[in-house]
Amino acid sequence: MINKTNRVKAGLEPLLAKTLENALAHRIEKEFPRSGGPRICKLCAEMILEVVHGHVRSKQSIRHGQVLWTAVSIDDRPGWSQKIADTDLVPVLLDVSTPQDIQSGIDRVHLRQIRLHKAIRMCQQAYEQGGLLTNYDLSEILNIPDSLVGQLLAGYERQNKTVVPRRGTIHDAGSSVSHKGIICRKRYVEGKSADQIARETYHSIEAVDRYLGQFDRVRHCYRQGLSTIETAHILNCSISLVEAYRQIDKELEGEDA
Repeated sequence: MINKTNRVKAGLEPLLAKTLENALAHRIEKEFPRSGGPRICKLCAEMILEVVHGHVRSKQSIRHGQVLWTAVSIDDRPGWSQKIADTDLVPVLLDVSTPQDIQSGIDRVHLRQIRLHKAIRMCQQAYEQGGLLTNYDLSEILNIPDSLVGQLLAGYERQNKTVVPRRGTIHDAGSSVSHKGIICRKRYVEGKSADQIARETYHSIEAVDRYLGQFDRVRHCYRQGLSTIETAHILNCSISLVEAYRQIDKELEGEDA
């Protein structure tokens, strides 16, 4: 069983690496691979920052209640053992507190609902600016446990059969498979096209086609009488992924019934 302290540490430590200095050093190393090693790239980043610090955003460019946050780029999908310091990062401007939020507090709206509304809003704002937030990002901004963030968003996604754009769902970087079920449901229950599904779930058409194709292959193997292990071997994928798609198939059959 994973120690809770180690799990939280593993989730929060990458936030320390989400710095402008690391983003610059990574870009220099990526664009100019012969310029030197990590130490030279980091030195270059520090010198660039000396100039940047003299040209920071003015107070007039950020409204009361907003925060500038560093998010992972939508276009940089995670690789095996990839660190945040080696990832393309983008700054996003988020509305942490709005007049509507304050009015909700005055109207005694349940705190859980206010937090959910804020989390969804910031995820969508980050996505529109080319970035993706994680549950740990939202946990740090809202000052609540990451497990509560996950519960709020997962419950909203299940209830509304939709996807909230964050790194775990868009980049497939988490253990959640809810977005796969939502994509399959929109295709086989609602009869929507791939481009419609892509727009509604914040995925590319290629990603939608990939999920639907994998679902079709797993379902075909299951109906041919193959076991989970045999299916995973034939399709060259994990057993857990096969089980997830089989569960989705059962749920869709239940809706059809």
